[in-house]
Amino acid sequence: MCPRGMLRRPKPSDSEADLLREQEKFLTSGAPSSANVVRRPDKRRGQAGEGGQDNVANEGRQRDVVTIEDLPDQLPSLTPAPPKKSRFKAGRVTFEDEDAGERLDRHDIHVSAILSRIVERDTSSTPISLPAHTGMAFPKVMHRSGTSSQVPLSSAAGKKSLFARELAAQRLKEGQTALRCAPEASHTPERREQNLPPDNSMETDQRGAAGHQPTAVTGAGRGVGGPDSSAESTRIHRENQAKLQAMSQSEILLEQKKLLSQLDPKLVDFVRSRKAQSGPSSASSSKQPQGENSKHNFPLENRNRQPVSSDAALLFKTPPEVEMEQEDEEEEVLPPPAVTEKDLLLKPQKEWVNMDKLEPEKLEWMRDLPAPRKKGTNKAMQARFDFAGALIPPTEDLPTHLGLHHHGEEPERAGYSLQELFLLSRSQLIRQRSLALGTLANILSKARAGEYRSVLKGSVVSTVLDAGLLFLLRFALDDSVEAVMSAAVHALKALLVCEDDEECLDCTFSWFRGLASFPLLPSAQEEEEEEEQDEGLPESMKETAEEKEERKTDHDVARQDVVKGLLKIKLLPRLRYILEVFRPSPPVVQDVLQILTRIARHSSISATQVLECPRLMETVLSEFLPASWTVPSSAVPQSVYGLPLAGALKLLRVLATSGRHACARLFNSLGVRERLPCLLSVEPAELLVEPTEALRITTEAYRLWAVAAAYGQACQLYIDLYPGLAKTLQSVHAVLSLADPLLPLQLQRVLALLSLLTQVTHTAGCHQELQTGMVSCQGEECPPPPPVSWGHVTGLQASLLGHLRGFVKDLDNPVQRDVSLVVIPAYLTYLEAYYHQLSRQNCFKPVETLQEIERLASEILVPLMSHHAFQGLIDNLKSSSLVCNVQSDRLGPETAPSLPGLACPGWRDRPGVVSPNSPVPLLTALGLLLETITGIHKGLSNKFTSLLLSEPVTSYLRSCSQAMPPLCHSRAWLVRHEHHLLYLLLRLAHRLVSIEPEVAKHASLYHQVALVLLPWLLPGSEYLGHELLSTIIFNKDFILEAHSGGPEAVELGELKLQEETHQHTSPSLQTVGALLREACIQLPSIRGCFLTHLAHLEPSVLTSRDALLGRNPWISSHLLPELTGPSVPSDWPFLPLVSLYERTGLSEGGGLEVEDLPQGALQAVTHCLQWLLLLEVWREEALKVILPVAKLARLSCVFLCSSDLFLERPVQKLTWGLFRLLTRRSRLDSLDLNVPPPGLASFQDLYSALLSQFEAVSFGDRLFGCWLLLPLQRRYSATMRLAVFGEHVGMLRSLGVTLAQLSIPIERFTSPPEDSLPLLHLYFRSLVTGTLKPCWCPVLYVVTLSHVNAFIFSQDAAAQEVEAARHSMLRKVHYLTDEVLRNHLLLFRLPQQQAEFGFDLYEQLPPIRAKRLASVLRQQQGRSDHKGD
Repeated sequence: MCPRGMLRRPKPSDSEADLLREQEKFLTSGAPSSANVVRRPDKRRGQAGEGGQDNVANEGRQRDVVTIEDLPDQLPSLTPAPPKKSRFKAGRVTFEDEDAGERLDRHDIHVSAILSRIVERDTSSTPISLPAHTGMAFPKVMHRSGTSSQVPLSSAAGKKSLFARELAAQRLKEGQTALRCAPEASHTPERREQNLPPDNSMETDQRGAAGHQPTAVTGAGRGVGGPDSSAESTRIHRENQAKLQAMSQSEILLEQKKLLSQLDPKLVDFVRSRKAQSGPSSASSSKQPQGENSKHNFPLENRNRQPVSSDAALLFKTPPEVEMEQEDEEEEVLPPPAVTEKDLLLKPQKEWVNMDKLEPEKLEWMRDLPAPRKKGTNKAMQARFDFAGALIPPTEDLPTHLGLHHHGEEPERAGYSLQELFLLSRSQLIRQRSLALGTLANILSKARAGEYRSVLKGSVVSTVLDAGLLFLLRFALDDSVEAVMSAAVHALKALLVCEDDEECLDCTFSWFRGLASFPLLPSAQEEEEEEEQDEGLPESMKETAEEKEERKTDHDVARQDVVKGLLKIKLLPRLRYILEVFRPSPPVVQDVLQILTRIARHSSISATQVLECPRLMETVLSEFLPASWTVPSSAVPQSVYGLPLAGALKLLRVLATSGRHACARLFNSLGVRERLPCLLSVEPAELLVEPTEALRITTEAYRLWAVAAAYGQACQLYIDLYPGLAKTLQSVHAVLSLADPLLPLQLQRVLALLSLLTQVTHTAGCHQELQTGMVSCQGEECPPPPPVSWGHVTGLQASLLGHLRGFVKDLDNPVQRDVSLVVIPAYLTYLEAYYHQLSRQNCFKPVETLQEIERLASEILVPLMSHHAFQGLIDNLKSSSLVCNVQSDRLGPETAPSLPGLACPGWRDRPGVVSPNSPVPLLTALGLLLETITGIHKGLSNKFTSLLLSEPVTSYLRSCSQAMPPLCHSRAWLVRHEHHLLYLLLRLAHRLVSIEPEVAKHASLYHQVALVLLPWLLPGSEYLGHELLSTIIFNKDFILEAHSGGPEAVELGELKLQEETHQHTSPSLQTVGALLREACIQLPSIRGCFLTHLAHLEPSVLTSRDALLGRNPWISSHLLPELTGPSVPSDWPFLPLVSLYERTGLSEGGGLEVEDLPQGALQAVTHCLQWLLLLEVWREEALKVILPVAKLARLSCVFLCSSDLFLERPVQKLTWGLFRLLTRRSRLDSLDLNVPPPGLASFQDLYSALLSQFEAVSFGDRLFGCWLLLPLQRRYSATMRLAVFGEHVGMLRSLGVTLAQLSIPIERFTSPPEDSLPLLHLYFRSLVTGTLKPCWCPVLYVVTLSHVNAFIFSQDAAAQEVEAARHSMLRKVHYLTDEVLRNHLLLFRLPQQQAEFGFDLYEQLPPIRAKRLASVLRQQQGRSDHKGD
């Protein structure tokens, strides 16, 4: 209890009544308060206390300042305060030597300049209200006690003095009195119309609020009114009202549309804004009539907040918006009225401080949410997601207890937008940050899986990356709250890692070369653009790659490459800190390991940074790959520290894939070699971890070991753990035959073990070669021989062969069939490695090996190929192909250019190379084994003819020969496996085509597939391309036309064409058959020529050979080269020609003679042209990937390489033949010279070089002339014709190609008539000046005659300038002294090849032309007479 006379402190249990009672007791006691309220002076109103009664009246609205005794008003300044700066001083420019008095006089303005601009407002039409008459001598003194009752709330709003409020109340009272004192006015018809209740008004106002009645614009106070202006405005207003009432609703809307279409949109927006501003104020009581209408009016507060009705809003909307509103008018629901005092559950009391005024806008959040937008709307809406990342439809009405509604821009819609999630992720509340980051993670996971592609516009991943997601997540990783940090790690993992991609890569690990992969680098387009910008700079001024990288900001790096951007902002040290210090929960640890794995897949440089990050790998190995551990206390441990993790082993495996040195560092320096035996020396059930995780750990351990063995490393472990491996192999059938729920994991474990044995076999097969090499290397660098030799692996073959025989028999068992089809490819791959290395050993016994291979073929391979399960699998070959089904992934996952992916989501449920029903792994493994055993035992080849001639394989090859698959990163790693399959099928065809007639019938198909496969091959497959060039592409056995009357058939076809067209062509066409026969004879030399010009690929070919042939000790990395394009360009048949031009044409300007060219250049060009002629005649489909304009541009190098190369007889014959083929009528339409050829900015640049070369060295060559005439066709750009008749007009004297020699129809040059006036002037000038004559240039003489004749006699309407040019040319033609040219221009009829000059003439001037000529001459005569007068 408090002593008497003292006030007690308030308690939490006190009610509001207790607080008010204590307040009254304090006030009556008169005790001094502990805090005083003082008034600070207002700089804008003067010192405190000034202002008289206005300050008293506004006292309640001033800001209170509470001060406590003995406490200074301001905190002491710790540092000197900065000097105050004027806002206006910066805008003034002064000079030190300027006189201040002069500056003052210059800126001083006389008072007359101000007074002269004062214009008095026109108040002639302003109504004047006199004060009301009272019976008192003086006006009544205003007292504060009466203001609150006299002044309505609406007029009291804002900062108005008591005096102003009193005047407003008085005027309101006078207005009401005036209305009540004029009853006679209400009986007039006009007044009755105004006082009609809303039920009788027009339809637009029936649904409107009372405060939105039509108003009249009077112009009062603007100088436009007069004595009768008010009456005139009222009359016009009444007339408008009468017209509106007589119109229907549809007529009103029609007039609205007409009006809005005529008005300026800015004016309409201004009227709308003024209408919105004047709406509440126009509803005041002084403007509303009383009487009957009062019962239809809302209370004053409600009217001020009432929104405009839908029909009233239509009055001020643009036509498209009106149409949208009319479509949704039936579905639109008007918003409810504003909150009033009656709607409040708790009524405000007078005693509550500052609670006497109702604020409806602040109470809007208390009302129920409006209904979501109904279906049928055509408007795009912002995407909103729930906490699981699912997209919420805009029409779905979810309950509020789900927590998805919030006070955002659209409170009626559930869910969060990306913008709102970004905002919440930086919230001060921990729960909001973690929830926002978790939601973003779920959204990114679904986006990477492609779930939004069909419902959202744009890419979610690209949008969030552009919005700065990387930096947002990086900041969140630095959060000290573990929940927020964990959510950020999960979101980063969702952004970088696609689990379907990782599963797909793991599934293909046991395939042929499945352990190799492409680096996940983005395309280098922007870097190429930067290099193009530096091309013109000297070498000393060009920036190095390191300088360019240092100059880029973090944002620029992240925009081009997400992983590189993360490395630049120090992600790796932070992840190490999280693992080492935070020691997070198991899911976070798994996420961190997956993030590190994805970074290691980016490139070898990124993998090196992961390895070299201080204490990162040491932490991973010590905590998640320990040498010993204890059994977890629960099935789901709360911490994974101190336990082995499969994710850690996978990270090590990906790091080892990046290079030989990284793998050696892991096994030797970081102690992986000592940890693997701990995981593999016992069965998975004895690993003291959960069974599923145990199988995953064992599988990843085998895969990591297989990668190391693929470098020839860690092979000593094979010798040490051989008993355990043999025991595991013995139990394979038993493990895979059980109906175990863990069977998929057991299957992956067996496949990983077989991959390990395959790589160990390859390494052991190289032991003898390395041992011999060490003796003969004589000091040169040579890899040391591995500890495992061939004798260590020979004992495995019999056991694995028995396994394979058992699995082939299990194909008859429906239960075991699927398992057998999965493991058989791995066994076939192992046997291929065994027999491939066996044939290279000294202990190789040919007779025993051939017998063994025969038993393998008859007992296993032939039954396998004839089994119905195998045949059913092959039927899926075409549907599983990525080459044949280009459009199959149109709705694939989302990827960003800076974050490439593998496009694997949903790979189990759709046809594809990796799907469970795909025959690609089985056919590839079988083809690999057949390639090896048929190379050892060539007599076995015919046993496998049925595979090559089967309908599914033939149909698949035919589809591939016509396919044009695009090159993209998401498809490359899978297409690589299909390329292996195609290559192996072609190699089998190469074995059989010379011995099997049935196979030889399809030789052209195989040759076509080889031709299209060569430019498809990706980096890392250069050896396959070399083998195709060496064995198939230039092999005469695959060109059936070469020895089955092909050349003769071509000659007969050309002769038939000549008879049908009655054209005498050049003698070169009659020699195409002979040229083809010569090309077929020279095929070996042609092959040598192309192999020589591809010699720059030799290092890549050798590297690829080592990887594909299992030469493991020579492999430096299993990370394939960067995917910058195919290993061989698509225009490789032009390579010798283009190479010679780059060596001599560019540097020497094409002025070298043939004798001065590099040795063998003429022979190389001849072989190149022979090969091109052969392909154009017999393999036209193989060249369809090359644009016709690109073919023409590359063949033009014949004329630009040398001054006389095109004059050499073999070169000219072949070029003539190619020109005839390129200018066939079926080809001319597809030749588009307006498209720039690949490698050139435009064809016009190349054509300018050809013109210059023709003038310099052509000697009037007809072939060169035809080449230059081709681009002058009417359908191509006039730029090239302007170049000929402008700067290169001198060449017309030597361009002597006749119409008979030109294989292009002359109509393509003359039709349609020329419309370029400058070009027509040049045509006319070349004719009249004698530059162009029919004996010098017959073709262009006909062309120019045709165009000039059509122009001067044209009757088409044209501009005045064009018409004047026509008249001028026609007059000049009439007065020409050269009668021959004059007759040609006036009497030209049509081009005619058999005529003397190549065209027909009229015998006399046609009447229409004579009339035209006479009209022009009369106009000239009239003008001359007028000048004479």
